Amino acid sequence: MSEHTGSGAPTPRAATPGRRRALQLTFFLLGAALASWVTRTPAIRDALGASTGEMGLVLFGLSIGSMTGILTADPLVRRFGTKPVIAVSMAFAVAGLAVLGGFTALAVSPGAFAGLLLFGLGMGCSEIALNIEGAEVERLAQRPLMPLLHGTFSAGTVIGSILGMVFTRAGIDVVWHLMGIAAIGAVVSAVAVPAFPAGFGKERGTARRGIGAAARRQLDLWAQPRIALIGCVVLGMALAEGAANDWLPLLMVDAHGFDPVAGSLLFTAFAASMTAGRFAGSGLVRRFGRVAVVRASAICAGFGLALVIFTATPAIAVAGVVFWGLGASLGFPLAISAAGEGDGDATARVSAVATAGYLAFLVGPPLLGFLGDHFGLRYAMLVVLVLVGCAAATASAVRGPAKETNKGPAVDA
Repeated sequence: MSEHTGSGAPTPRAATPGRRRALQLTFFLLGAALASWVTRTPAIRDALGASTGEMGLVLFGLSIGSMTGILTADPLVRRFGTKPVIAVSMAFAVAGLAVLGGFTALAVSPGAFAGLLLFGLGMGCSEIALNIEGAEVERLAQRPLMPLLHGTFSAGTVIGSILGMVFTRAGIDVVWHLMGIAAIGAVVSAVAVPAFPAGFGKERGTARRGIGAAARRQLDLWAQPRIALIGCVVLGMALAEGAANDWLPLLMVDAHGFDPVAGSLLFTAFAASMTAGRFAGSGLVRRFGRVAVVRASAICAGFGLALVIFTATPAIAVAGVVFWGLGASLGFPLAISAAGEGDGDATARVSAVATAGYLAFLVGPPLLGFLGDHFGLRYAMLVVLVLVGCAAATASAVRGPAKETNKGPAVDA
């Protein structure tokens, strides 16, 4: 059983506001850092003198790092607690940006690969630990907070992408851009990490159990019907977000005739729609209940996807992008909230659901690219549409352990 408060930790009620602000700062930083390097990918490729295939190998470092971080986060949290895991993983993410910027300036592709590997490792590991922290803060506050926390991440991606476009147009070199973000990240991490209580998430005896035991524990959790159904919600909604992040600009260019600049602006519109949906999410959950909001979100995302896939009118496709972003905004954070509720090991449940979501976010889009090569990217999105429909059908799984009431934040928030 996880220790939900560490020895010497502040009183939970008193600690919640500072802990929440630290989570918001960290989520915002991760979103801004992610968007910062993504928007400079063309400049990084040109500085490295890399072909498309060589750039693909450099980007593979991010995939390796992210997958490693996601899969090792649960046993690390159980052994050391969330605070040291967040501290070290944020240090990796910040260092990864600095290494990427430095080796890009030197035109050394293996060094850029190493920088992205470090960045991905830090991102993947920290996001699992931060979601575990967030679910606990939400439980202590007794009101829905996960949409707000994920909303700050989305806001970070919007700000980061805007800064990236501004710096690109201004001709600011990649190394100074990424080094600047890394320096800000180091300061933000130093301010935020001390607000997390020591000992939370740590499990006695974990050092003797190892990663094999953690994997078996995860499999046992997925054998539980409620967790499996929450996983279905997460799979569809995380894939809807990940597919847009990787393919939306290209989809709008190839399928609807937009130019590349307009395609990038439409992705910014998608990210802004997600941000708006997440910031509105807490109020919606308090008013209508978590199940209704998740189901409506999935239907909204499915409607937007259908417009983008099936319409031949560019203006309608643009409206579809907005509906897609609004709908994709709340499924993942509200599923995390649901996993954190109930008796037993909440840390393990949150970790399992968050891991499934981030794996769908990372692994799903490349599979869509494979399908797109054979059937066209527009029709590959039918897979996302079907899985979002499954999320709508299984939305009742996010109901709290107690009977849901329409306006009961402590029950269904």
